[in-house]
Amino acid sequence: MTYQCPLCFQPLTLTGQQWRCPANHQFDNAKEGYVNLMPVQHKRSKQPGDSPEMMISRRAFLDAGHYQPLRDRLSDILDEVIPEDAQALLDIGCGEGYYTAAFAERLMPHRMLKVYGLDVAKVAIRYAAKRYHDVSFCVASSHRLPFADSSLDAVIRIYAPCKAQELHRAIKPGGLVVTVAPGPRHLYQLKGLIYQDVQLHADLDEQLEGFERISTEALSYDMRLSGAQAFDLLQMTPFAWRATEEVMADLKAQTAFECETDFLIRIHQRASE
Repeated sequence: MTYQCPLCFQPLTLTGQQWRCPANHQFDNAKEGYVNLMPVQHKRSKQPGDSPEMMISRRAFLDAGHYQPLRDRLSDILDEVIPEDAQALLDIGCGEGYYTAAFAERLMPHRMLKVYGLDVAKVAIRYAAKRYHDVSFCVASSHRLPFADSSLDAVIRIYAPCKAQELHRAIKPGGLVVTVAPGPRHLYQLKGLIYQDVQLHADLDEQLEGFERISTEALSYDMRLSGAQAFDLLQMTPFAWRATEEVMADLKAQTAFECETDFLIRIHQRASE
């Protein structure tokens, strides 16, 4: 399987360090090993996605292992549900590749499977490609997946947005989408520092048109963090936009911060044709 041109939707072929389609649209393969398939006309901002500061905080927090139970459970699930003859798995919104690399390590040894990671943030993809060499990384929009119709066996989506129609287009009949969303009490204590009236996360009970949901499970556990780790956690969440300088300083100064995790993991299957 190969990438699809984001401009004319024809297959891209890699020659040397350049991806090219029959219409002669060209995309350079970066020295780190990724390809940027985000044409300037598709960008909503100059540098879409997470900032370098957000990425550094997320990288530090994830490398410390605080979300490893989620990564391990997702790896187990994928190993259970993805067929041995599967050829392509895509991690949408992969960031710096923390989860993607673990999926590749678990799944590839006994499958002829190619694992892809996609994100709009170039800084994150550059870091991912430098660190993890078993994954094919690209900068691209989740709303315009650079893959041909019915070419993906499975997609994993951890919080990342993506239109159901686009998933249905790119995933094979019978293929799977594994999603992770925040459960009701996810990061409840962190929210309590920012909002006077803390609300539980609403369960949106997402239904993907063209897919049947075949399972739902919850994963929750408590974290005990240092002030620096709690600050890194804040920086990698949308709550950071609402946090005052005073809140951030107080959080950094804490010797210990206890916080709940609450994840909802769902598996959706595209109808066979």
